[in-house]
Amino acid sequence: MNRRSLAMLTLCLGTLMIVLDTTIVNVALPSIKADLHFDDANLAWVVNAYLLTFGGFLLFGGRLGDWYGQRKLFLIGMVAFTLASLACGLATSQVTLIVARAVQGVGGAVVEAVALSMVMAMYVEPAERAKAMGVYGFVAAGGGALGVVAGGILTQAFSWHWTFLVNVPVGLVVFLMALKYLPKHEVAADKAKLDVAGALTVTASLVLAVYAIVNGNQLGWLSVHTLSLLACSALLFVAFVRIEQRVATPLVPFRLLRGTHLPIAGVMGVLWAAAMFSWFFLGALYLQQVLDYSPLAIGLAFLPANLIMALFSISLSAKLVMRFGTRSTLASGMLIVSVSLLLFARAPVDGQFLLDVLPSMVLLGVGCGMAMTPMMMAAMEGIDEAESGLASGILNTAFMMGGALGLAILASAAAARSTSVLSAGDDIKAALTSGYHLAFYMGAAFALLAAGLALRYLKQHNTLESTVQSD
Repeated sequence: MNRRSLAMLTLCLGTLMIVLDTTIVNVALPSIKADLHFDDANLAWVVNAYLLTFGGFLLFGGRLGDWYGQRKLFLIGMVAFTLASLACGLATSQVTLIVARAVQGVGGAVVEAVALSMVMAMYVEPAERAKAMGVYGFVAAGGGALGVVAGGILTQAFSWHWTFLVNVPVGLVVFLMALKYLPKHEVAADKAKLDVAGALTVTASLVLAVYAIVNGNQLGWLSVHTLSLLACSALLFVAFVRIEQRVATPLVPFRLLRGTHLPIAGVMGVLWAAAMFSWFFLGALYLQQVLDYSPLAIGLAFLPANLIMALFSISLSAKLVMRFGTRSTLASGMLIVSVSLLLFARAPVDGQFLLDVLPSMVLLGVGCGMAMTPMMMAAMEGIDEAESGLASGILNTAFMMGGALGLAILASAAAARSTSVLSAGDDIKAALTSGYHLAFYMGAAFALLAAGLALRYLKQHNTLESTVQSD
């Protein structure tokens, strides 16, 4: 294995740690609740504290990588994430665990924001880049479902502490590999040029938006609390835009959004994440609360999708992109995701795995494996290397915000439908199934809309596709 491949392995391992941590803890939540005496409201902050800082610092982390060096920021983020994981694993109080989770989110945001841009910088030839993005895309898309398997095994075999402590040795290995294998050429930057005002306003805006979203179901979407937070987030974002228009070295140069696919890729990223969360989180709830699957069985049920996703992401997706271009491959993948969610929306109360679950899992693996690589390539196409960290941060922020907002909307819709069906006299499992069906239909609509946007807006200026057509 050559040095570049080892660098790629390092970045993928780092990204896998971050992605796994968004879901591996979910299986351990009941054990954490019992051990540290959480109530339901406070327990949500074990997840929300991580989502809050992760979503809020993605954009800033990517820009810091451009200004101060992506390798340096990757190392700093990995240290913060690993030490925070150790603190989580050793936590004996609610406050310690929640604060450590917040620090985990900051470290994870920095690592995730710069990793994609480093992959793009290492692979510049179209065929190699397509293959590399396929590998990275599989890690980013499949790691979440893999976390459920790991969480089930660690929690059942050892304790909830090990869902965090497992990050410590892995983080140490990734740090040492990064020191040895990641490219050392850094982007020169003048620290005096740091757009502090822009960084503070956009980070505060994103944090408030994520906070409002993750608490929307609990506090009410039309409550004064939620609407006030969203209004403050909007005002801060307006202030950020005004600042960016006036400063000499803006955090986000708006020219980056013109003449590239980044804006439309960001919108598709929001829709894709919303669709995926309807499958992953609500699909897991269907398996657990309706079909009575154990945590480990849920993880194993998602395994076929992960294996197929790996096959497409690592090899087939790159070949499809080179043959048909990013537009056609992305649109086809999202269309398959939509069909798979429609299949899941017909799963009955007494569903059978082979008949009602596996077909949807197979199609989801195919669709996600096809779509993730061209979506990332479309977002980064035409972006200067000096601003690739920022572009990566924008795309990852879109994924994060789409996932949080999508989950909140879909969970709220599912809960409302279930309550209505339950009040009509049906039993609890029938009510839950009806609610999940509605969420899957909505997720399918999100994926279908993403496919339509790809066909509409990625027709022109697609370098890979035009290269193929001219050959």
